[in-house]
Amino acid sequence: CLDEEGKVHEFNSNWRTEDCNDCSCSSSGIGCCTSYMRPVDYDEEKCESIFIKETCSYKVVEKNDHSKECPVHSWVG
Repeated sequence: CLDEEGKVHEFNSNWRTEDCNDCSCSSSGIGCCTSYMRPVDYDEEKCESIFIKETCSYKVVEKNDHSKECPVHSWVG
């Protein structure tokens, strides 16, 4: 399989892209999906979500104090 960056991958292989997508190669082609969950049910007035590329995850913190995490009631991915 040839990915969008021009890299060749063997059949039945898996990899994670720089954009945090998990991809796989099979005889029918390449399939990719996000490797992370996105927070959707939290107090958006008081809090904000921050994407951390190094860990491919989100952190939800208070807008005025990033050291305080906010509760998240629902995630999608």
